[in-house]
Amino acid sequence: MNKNNNFEFKSPIMKKLFFVLFLAFGWTFASAQKIAIVDITQVLENLTEYKKAQEQLDKLTATWKQEISDAREKIKVMYNKYQAEQVLLTDEQRRTKEEEIMAKEKEVMEMQKSKFGPEGALFMKRQELVQPIQDKVYRAIQDYANTRGFDLILDKGSSAGVIFSSAALDKTPDILKKLGIQ
Repeated sequence: MNKNNNFEFKSPIMKKLFFVLFLAFGWTFASAQKIAIVDITQVLENLTEYKKAQEQLDKLTATWKQEISDAREKIKVMYNKYQAEQVLLTDEQRRTKEEEIMAKEKEVMEMQKSKFGPEGALFMKRQELVQPIQDKVYRAIQDYANTRGFDLILDKGSSAGVIFSSAALDKTPDILKKLGIQ
């Protein structure tokens, strides 16, 4: 024991023995769990209602992007006109034109934020259209887990999901079947 009362192995054999016991305990604990893998992305992409919702969101996004692009183009025209006339304007007229252009730029930025911001219209529409579908999928997974006795179901479709999984653990086809797909 050192002076700080920290536990430490002085012998390499003790370190190995502790490591083996730790692995054995961990394996015993893990093997007692019933685990399955589901690709939620695949499940969602196979749901007609999800595809329709995604199409609606894509159309809405395209419309709003076009509106913002059109507004930016108008600002560009205003700016180019200002550049051409600038030498003929008084200081007051230049200041007025610059303020108009800056106000329009601010307006477009606000429009973009209101449509695509963290709590913008697109976020709200996505919540409205997609959340009920996701809830349906999660309820199906929860029901599946409860009736089949699974302790844990992991999503392999997300970027933070599983690095490796055995194909035998993938229960995505079962969830699709439960939802009436396939």
